[in-house]
Amino acid sequence: MVPHLVTALTGPINELEQRILESMPAIERWFRLEWMEHTPPFYCAVDLRNAGFKLAPVDTNLFPSGFGHLSAEMLPLAVQAAMAAIEKICPEAKNLLLIPDRRARHSAYLDNLARLVQIFTMAGLNVRLGNLDTTGKAPVTLALPDGGELTLEPLVRKRGRLGLKNFDPCTILLNDDLSAGAPPLLEGLFEQYLLPPLHAGWTVRRKSRHFRSYEEVAKKFAKLLGMDPWLINPMSSHCGEVDFADPKGLECVRTGADALLAKIRRKYKEYGIAEKPFVVVKADAGSHGLGVLTVRDARELAELDAATRGRMSVTRDARALTEVIVQEGVATRERVHDAVAEPVVCMMDRYVVGGFYRVHPERAADENLNAPGAGYVPLAFDHSSQLPRAGARPGASAPNRFYMYGVIGRLAMLGAAYELEATDPNAEIYE
Repeated sequence: MVPHLVTALTGPINELEQRILESMPAIERWFRLEWMEHTPPFYCAVDLRNAGFKLAPVDTNLFPSGFGHLSAEMLPLAVQAAMAAIEKICPEAKNLLLIPDRRARHSAYLDNLARLVQIFTMAGLNVRLGNLDTTGKAPVTLALPDGGELTLEPLVRKRGRLGLKNFDPCTILLNDDLSAGAPPLLEGLFEQYLLPPLHAGWTVRRKSRHFRSYEEVAKKFAKLLGMDPWLINPMSSHCGEVDFADPKGLECVRTGADALLAKIRRKYKEYGIAEKPFVVVKADAGSHGLGVLTVRDARELAELDAATRGRMSVTRDARALTEVIVQEGVATRERVHDAVAEPVVCMMDRYVVGGFYRVHPERAADENLNAPGAGYVPLAFDHSSQLPRAGARPGASAPNRFYMYGVIGRLAMLGAAYELEATDPNAEIYE
C-alpha cells in the first residue's frame, strides 16, 4: 500500500510517528472501510509539512503535475495503480485521451506528461494527447528534455463524445486544473468518463471547502488513534471579500489572522512548544504558488508595501484574487543538502505511488516553497536490508519513515473524496 523509502528525516521517532507506526493494522482497516463508502480522486498529489510535533497537509492538487519527479523505481507501483483504477472505471478501455495543461510548456511539466504517457501505456492503453487550445487546427510537437517528442492533436467533438481524428477514447484524463475556466468542449460528455470531473477544477473547487472536509476526516482518524486531531490538521478560516489594492479591503484577513494566531498560541502553550506561530494567507482557488503570504503578526497586513500588494492581487492568468484562506502555518523541519524541503506524496486511485521533496535553498522553514528557484529530489526506495523486521527488538530495525507521509497523504485524498461528493452537481439528493 505504501512503499518503504529513504527520506531526509533521520532523527529519532517522535510520539506522533510512533503512534501511527504502532497503529498500522487499525489504520489500514479503517482506510479499507472508508474506501468502501467513498470514491477516491483518480489521482492527486499532497504537499505535507513536518514540524516534528505536527504533520499536516497544506495543499491537495487534484491535477498533479509532479509525476516526472518520481524515481524510475516507482514506475511499477504507478502502473499497477493505473491498471486498478482503469479496470474499476472502464474495464473494456483500450484508448485513453490525455488532455494536458493548456498553458504549461516548461521542462518539468513536459517530464510529467511523458511519465503519465509511459504509465498508462505500460498499463495496456493506447495513449494520445489532445490540445485544449482550439486556435490551431494542426498537430503540435513538444520537444522533451531527454530528446524525445510528444504530439498534441486537435480535439474533435462529436455530439456527446470527445476524441481525436480516428481515435475514440473510453476515458479522458484531464491534467488541466481549469483555473482559466471550463471549456465548452469538456461539458456534457455523458457517454465517456472525464477524470477528474469538471467540478474538481478551480472553476468550482475551493481550498476552504477542501480543508473543512479534511477536518472531518482528521477528527474521525484522530478518534481511531485516541489523539488530538490538531496534530494532523492545519486550522484555517476563509475570507470571501478581499481587495489587496485597498488597505480597507484586508479587514477580514487581519481579523482572521489575529484570531487564528491566538488559537495557535494556545495550542503551543498546551503542548509546551517554544516557537513563534505564523499563518499563511493564500488564494482560495488554485494559484500555482502565486498569491501566498506568510504572516507572523496581523499588524503586518496593515504595512504591506506596494510590491507585495501587487503580487497578492492576482493569481495565475492575471485573475483577480478576491477570496483567500488563512491557514495555520506548519514549519518544515526537513532538509535536503542543507536546504529547506517539504515532502510531496503522489497517489493514484487509493494507492500511494511515490513521492518527492520540493527543495528551496533560498526559503526559510516557515515560507512557501512552491516558488521560482525550487528544486525537486525523488524519494528513492530503501535497501531491503533496512526494511523493518517483524518481531525485532526496538531499535534493531529501521522504521518506515515514509509510512506516516503516506497515511497523511491518503487522509487528504479522502478529504478530497468527501469534498467532491459534496460538490457533485449530478449527485442524487435524498430527502
